[in-house]
Amino acid sequence: MIKGLCIIASMSAALVSAASPAGTEWADTTLNLNEVSVTAIKLSEEVDRLPVASTVIGRQQIERLNMVTMKSASEIAPNFYIPDYGSRMTSSIYVRGIGARIDQPVVGLNVDNVPYLNKDNYDFDMPDIERIEILRGPQSTLYGRNTMGGLINIYTLSPMRYQGVRVMAEYATANSIKASVSAYSKLNDRLGMSLSAYYTHTDGFFKNQYNGEKCDKENQGTARWKTVWNPSASVSVENVASFQISRQGGYPYEFIKTGQISYNDTCYYRRTAVADGVTVRWNLGKVSLSSITSLQYTDDDMTLDQDFLPEDYFTLTQAKREWAFTQDFIGRGTTGDYSWLGGLFGFYKRIKMDAPVTFKKDGISHLITDNINNIPKNPTTITWDEDRLLLDSRFTNPVYGLALYHQSSYILGRWDFALGLRLDVEHTELDYHSLCSTAYSVSMKNRPIMPNQAVDIDDKGHLSETYIELLPKFSVTYSWSDVPGNNVYASVARGYKAGGFNTQMFSNVLQQKLMKTMIDGFKDKMPPQVSGFLPDVEEYNVKDVVAYKPEYSYNYEVGAHVTTADGRFNGQAALFYIDCRDQQLTKFPDGVSTGRVMTNAGKTRSFGVELSASYSPATRWKINASYGYTNAKFREYDDGRNDWSGKYIPYAPQHTLFAGVNYTQPLRTAWADRIVFNVNCRGVGQIYWNEENTVKQPFYSLIGASISLEHKNYSLILWGENLADADYDTFYFVSINNAFLQRGKTRQTGITLRLNI
Repeated sequence: MIKGLCIIASMSAALVSAASPAGTEWADTTLNLNEVSVTAIKLSEEVDRLPVASTVIGRQQIERLNMVTMKSASEIAPNFYIPDYGSRMTSSIYVRGIGARIDQPVVGLNVDNVPYLNKDNYDFDMPDIERIEILRGPQSTLYGRNTMGGLINIYTLSPMRYQGVRVMAEYATANSIKASVSAYSKLNDRLGMSLSAYYTHTDGFFKNQYNGEKCDKENQGTARWKTVWNPSASVSVENVASFQISRQGGYPYEFIKTGQISYNDTCYYRRTAVADGVTVRWNLGKVSLSSITSLQYTDDDMTLDQDFLPEDYFTLTQAKREWAFTQDFIGRGTTGDYSWLGGLFGFYKRIKMDAPVTFKKDGISHLITDNINNIPKNPTTITWDEDRLLLDSRFTNPVYGLALYHQSSYILGRWDFALGLRLDVEHTELDYHSLCSTAYSVSMKNRPIMPNQAVDIDDKGHLSETYIELLPKFSVTYSWSDVPGNNVYASVARGYKAGGFNTQMFSNVLQQKLMKTMIDGFKDKMPPQVSGFLPDVEEYNVKDVVAYKPEYSYNYEVGAHVTTADGRFNGQAALFYIDCRDQQLTKFPDGVSTGRVMTNAGKTRSFGVELSASYSPATRWKINASYGYTNAKFREYDDGRNDWSGKYIPYAPQHTLFAGVNYTQPLRTAWADRIVFNVNCRGVGQIYWNEENTVKQPFYSLIGASISLEHKNYSLILWGENLADADYDTFYFVSINNAFLQRGKTRQTGITLRLNI
């Protein structure tokens, strides 16, 4: 039934277009820009001419689909998937079979040219998005680390192109409220400024049965100040300062055994972020110079009931403060048929984090003392002197890097050859301090034999790694028509995702050290006939457990861009093959371990196809559709216990689908210019949840629709998402031998009002 609705959404316009009367055409483009991009610096202005698979979503489509964050673009771009995990901190992105749940992202994010280095800060709402560009495939040559899956460029509205006041108000399911107000002013021909404020609230969709409260409630606010100054015809300066605060519950994880979300400790995610970016451009005719400078500060706190059960096992807090500085100098020029682009990029970021894990009564009993007391032939019983055990870890993680990059392009008739190379040097360090102070007692036959045994651990250390990478890219493009944008291309590029240190495993490291200290102390104080049953406990090698290597890929791609002379149809197609080495995967360790480990999974490969099209069969109709298929498997992956070679890579979807139909009916009245009807469908799946490929989410579809009454001064939109109330899961994992999943959100409806004053 759902799949049938998707087909109807994408095909119905073609069946009735012949009968549709002529009228005013309202551009609604999701594949390329019909206006000149004045903000692109490293990319050419005509995105559809680049030898890359791309999706560009314009402002009309952004507003009609109520898009306020990059997560809303999921599935619109083929093979581009951003699931709704836990909280806004978990901004996982999967592209063409590669992705990551923690630490380094596979897709870069730029907002008004400013790069965001930390994927924990990717998921935030913003008003007045002018367009979103999604480039798939490695962008590492020009953009460096962590863009091996692609790049997202988000541009907000400029006061030089729009003047006035914009107001938005929305009310939707779950008492969800959104409101924004923005003022845009062109003070003179050379100076413009804008101020915007945004607020959102929701009561949440998922109830914690333990306390009867919604666990995913949220309040978020954003403020942005944008200044554009053109002191001369050849110089432009743009400064964007933003402030963002988020207070969110989260982690609506359902225990599969009971079918309930039920945990007893508080879960929340809190973030405060400040960013300022300055872009300066100097046009010297055939040569242009640019500088992009940014300062960013993020203070976030994740606290959660890590066992997600109503029992007292353990809780985790991860309080992190990050300072980041980036500087990019870019030059580009053209001489006849030859053009070049080169630059120097540097960054520095410093993270300070506290990550204590608190074991409580049930956690101490089931995860620690039971492991010792149940050892065969053990005549003793160990009890804890306290009902809490704190495993405290503190980290300082400075990371800095420098890169030199260049790309040359030469046009020979209809052919365009491009060759690029980047030298990327990165250094990362980790200073760690692990602490534990506790006591336990040992008895035998109910008689104390070792009372009040103190354990004090104060472990400090320093780790460091340096990575030096060469990131080449070669492409050839053939323009087969005089219509701009009609071309075929082939490209080869090397992608790179930085290595680092997985701090979430330090609770396991400290727990293992605690066990060793206890057992070694017992052996020292008791005769062999009593202690001989105890096994030897090996300490973890800290670097082996927490360090992970960079991930590399070679992306081979052929594709085509097609545009008709009348502009009514444009489309893209791409075939790709990715050879990935040392792919980084997030795993929940087997058994009763508490952390999440980042591991390098040998060799993987993925191949697939991407298709997207935008078509106007008549002036009042617009059809947008995209489809992506990815076949991603392990080629070599033996984790020491199992060989997963030949299995599908977990968490990455095999299919993505988007289909949308717009019909515009002109009204020509004083109170409304037109009414727009939209039907759309998003599809994802199947998704395997584990390396064994024994648990999966089948393909599912979400139907959406909207009716929009539009006027030059306002728009009123009635909308709905997941109208068929499809049942689907967005996340699955196993922790301390318990399986959990996160359900997708149910049917949502709402009304949105926008005013242009």
